[in-house]
Amino acid sequence: MNLHKDIEHLPQFKKAVITIGTFDGVHQGHQKIIDQLKTEAKKTGGETVIITFHPHPRKIVHAGEEVRLITTIEERIELLSAAGIDHLVIVPFTREFSELEPRDYVETFLKKRFNPAVVIIGYDHKFGKGRKGDYKLLEDYSAKGFFTLKEIPQHVINDSTVSSTRIRDYIQNGEIGNANSLLGYEFNFEGLVVKGDQRGRTIGFPTANLELTNEEKIVPDNGVYAVTVSFTPHASRLTLKGMMNIGVRPTVNGTKKTIEVNIFNFSEDIYGEKIRVYIRSFLRKEKKFSGVDELRSQLEKDFTAANVILNEGSAE
Repeated sequence: MNLHKDIEHLPQFKKAVITIGTFDGVHQGHQKIIDQLKTEAKKTGGETVIITFHPHPRKIVHAGEEVRLITTIEERIELLSAAGIDHLVIVPFTREFSELEPRDYVETFLKKRFNPAVVIIGYDHKFGKGRKGDYKLLEDYSAKGFFTLKEIPQHVINDSTVSSTRIRDYIQNGEIGNANSLLGYEFNFEGLVVKGDQRGRTIGFPTANLELTNEEKIVPDNGVYAVTVSFTPHASRLTLKGMMNIGVRPTVNGTKKTIEVNIFNFSEDIYGEKIRVYIRSFLRKEKKFSGVDELRSQLEKDFTAANVILNEGSAE
């Protein structure tokens, strides 16, 4: 995949077959759109081009609104590359860009910069200042010979079971099994291992305390999860099993939300390392125990439950 971040110096695409969107999550609904894009390109002998935006348009159009992403821009690049498209163009979404009149958007942005042969877009796609541009306007330009316009099937757009919004809700509610099913892969995030209070090692469950590497990344609901961890110590990539707690640790009167991962059968010093955590399944809600002994007993049960799930590859 060719990645383009400078829209002032784009190549001359060959019979570009284009679609446009934020593609947060690159979930199974997005995959259907990508399949349609690739099928059309194969039919016409053209190149597939996805246009996406960074930062997320809501962050600019609705200044101050908190935006929580399923996938960071780096993760989107990784997933779209794996999907086998030819070109990914990341357009800097600025206030000035958001105020382009719809006809300027089509003529000076879409046509002039990309010269598309085919545009594949949803019937409900909105663009330009005030989101006044719509599918009907694109049909007008298509009729004038600017490009061939193809509609993303309505059942794909309206499929309420697969949407970024629904996936975000599942993740925030701790329904990881449902989120993973719609994503088509295990929800994951990257974190930096930082110093904690090292309380876990005193009860036999040492943890890696994580700080998210991107503050916009969505965080699952408080609770305990079965996870796998991937990182690259000593130039040798490892993937290990573990369990993760997200929450305030009420048993020890904690007040600050933390993310802690107990990596099974692992004792190396990884402070300062970046690791990626893949969440397989939700185990239980966070709760306050009567003391350290009851907490340790529950962690032993969590360890057993996580191993069963991770060893059998089953989801919640």
